[in-house]
Amino acid sequence: MVQATDLPRNEAGIATALGVLKQQFGERFQTGDAIREQHGHTTTWIKNQMPDAVVFARSTQEVSEIVQICATHKVPIIAFGTGTSLEGQINAPAGGISVDLTQMDKVLAVNAGDLDCRIQPGVTREALNTHLRDQGLFFPIDPGANASLGGMTATRASGTNAVRYGTMKDNVLSLEAVMADGSIIRTGSRARKSSAGYDLTRLMVGSEGTLGLITEITLRLQGIPEAISAARCSFPSVDAACQTVMAVIQYGLPVARIELLDALVVRAVNGYSKLSLPETPLLLLEFHGSEVGVAEQAETFGALAEELGGTGYTATSTTEERNKLWQARHDAYWAMLALRPGCKAVATDVCVPISRLAEAVRLAEAKASELDLIAPIVGHAGDGNFHASLLLDMDDADEVARAESFVSWLNDLAISMDGTCTGEHGIGQGKRPYLIKELGGAVDVMGAIKRALDPDNIMNPGKILPG
Repeated sequence: MVQATDLPRNEAGIATALGVLKQQFGERFQTGDAIREQHGHTTTWIKNQMPDAVVFARSTQEVSEIVQICATHKVPIIAFGTGTSLEGQINAPAGGISVDLTQMDKVLAVNAGDLDCRIQPGVTREALNTHLRDQGLFFPIDPGANASLGGMTATRASGTNAVRYGTMKDNVLSLEAVMADGSIIRTGSRARKSSAGYDLTRLMVGSEGTLGLITEITLRLQGIPEAISAARCSFPSVDAACQTVMAVIQYGLPVARIELLDALVVRAVNGYSKLSLPETPLLLLEFHGSEVGVAEQAETFGALAEELGGTGYTATSTTEERNKLWQARHDAYWAMLALRPGCKAVATDVCVPISRLAEAVRLAEAKASELDLIAPIVGHAGDGNFHASLLLDMDDADEVARAESFVSWLNDLAISMDGTCTGEHGIGQGKRPYLIKELGGAVDVMGAIKRALDPDNIMNPGKILPG
């Protein structure tokens, strides 16, 4: 499959490290085929490359001890959160040890007055928000899956709320990490700004485990809005929908979410969820603020949408009606699978300047049709990010080859538009060939940093950097 080449193995070092770790961790050291396969990557079309063993860590000190053992014997280390990453980030192409952080799942401190918290990496997004709810706070980054916040930090995750609240890089204040030699560092404090040296927090956010293992995270929080209003509006074309998105952003309307569903996705959710939406491109929105503020925002959006051909505009602030309006988006993945029963959905993402979004989506739809592929498109339209979900028969080699051609073409298209080959899925194994195309000589600088911090290349080898 794509970009999953096996790397040379250090057989002697791996065998020695396995023995030491087994003695030290007992039942929390596992080598069964099923658990090793689970800790290879199975959520994409990239082939599964299993680690040699899985170790369940419960503290920063234990992570440090694991890394020291692996460093001594030059054994690869791959961090594991919930396994929901989409570009092969948790594969083990050179074998080695998967460090499962799911048991490091404590919320260590909540500072409600400062709107921040400190957590371990195994805390999931939903668990954190459940913990925060009675304090009137929430963490806004929502990648869709109930991912671990350590994994979300490592992949610089994003999601539906990014247009208002930013991505993980905007919401991580500082972190603790175990480096390739087993040393433990903190990258900052709880202060909202600092000019003290290099920004190591931002360096680690999005590093996908290639520089160190994240063991604590200090996150920025938000107050739960007084009022939330949701809306939907249909459009005669992708162009009209995207022109409306541009108008919203240029007008300065503080939307919390603005999602695009193309006509194929709308058709899918109609069939799956028994809805009767017009089978044309659809925008779904959410507004956060005061009762008066969200009402004004919804009214302003309605006027902008009408000017650009929007029809069937509906807005509501009641929880039940909001959930009903968002049902189409929440059901999109399962609805798309139902378009072709028995298929595998392979999601890829790109991000372009908002002014190029309509053109990019239109060209992607045309290219999928040209290659005889079913590729419904949903997008976080407010920041120019969209996902094409290819519905594939993985036993059809020709179809898989056409899909690979489409993904390659789409990445090149986004880069040619001064965009990026990935808005939120990360590089991992799947998008490594496109990093040089996108960033050129900056990749050499990344390589220099990697070599300086991880000279033996034991931290998640074969990810991000080419070669």
